[in-house]
Amino acid sequence: MSEIQSSEAAVEEQLRTFMETLTDSETYQEFVEASEALEADSEASALVREFQQKQQRMQRGGFDQSVMSELQDLQSEMDDNETIQRHREAQKALVELLQETNDVISEQIGREFAQSMGGGCC
Repeated sequence: MSEIQSSEAAVEEQLRTFMETLTDSETYQEFVEASEALEADSEASALVREFQQKQQRMQRGGFDQSVMSELQDLQSEMDDNETIQRHREAQKALVELLQETNDVISEQIGREFAQSMGGGCC
């Protein structure tokens, strides 16, 4: 086995360990549970879907005061929904954990690790 192949195997092993640690973390587990609860809550899921549909309608059709008003009403309902709030909080905590992870990796390698390079191939 060449030195490069050995290094790549070591990186893959460390990656597997990292992924296992992440998926075993309380933060990730709470996100999974909150996602499952949101999926199982038909009222909360319907609110989220309706909000997303109206957002897309607004994006495609430009500003429309009536749609904006509907979005604000839906946002208020979503803010009052415990299942949606639990999911939002769990998602926020997971994103923060992943950002901290990115920061540590970036510091270790001396460059931005999860940097977006822009979209598209062409």
